[in-house]
Amino acid sequence: MSDPQIIKTPKGDRLAVIPLAEYERLRAAAAEAEDVRAYDEARHRLAAGEDELVPAAIADRLLAGDNPVRVWRAHRGLKARALAQAAGISPAYLSQIERGEREGSLETLRRIAAALGVSLDDLAAGG
Repeated sequence: MSDPQIIKTPKGDRLAVIPLAEYERLRAAAAEAEDVRAYDEARHRLAAGEDELVPAAIADRLLAGDNPVRVWRAHRGLKARALAQAAGISPAYLSQIERGEREGSLETLRRIAAALGVSLDDLAAGG
């Protein structure tokens, strides 16, 4: 790399002018470093048990708009009755939530999320 050209703005800021190819190389290196950081962070969350790998089929169902409570319940291998009992709600209420007929209170969704071992965000529609 050649020495950059330094220019001074009217406000007194010093700016470095570098060849476009060098700028693009630096941008690519910064993007790669960010990817490595994100990867390392994800590995740390997995190792700490703060996150989990989800099969593509589950992610596809969630992205397609399937009810997240139903998707996570099926992924966990739980019967509706067992999840309802663990969350302290009736099976009929859970069924209504899963069919989208009722939204469920925040507290109910917290209990369902805890029973499923997911975050409340994981149960947000579309999310």
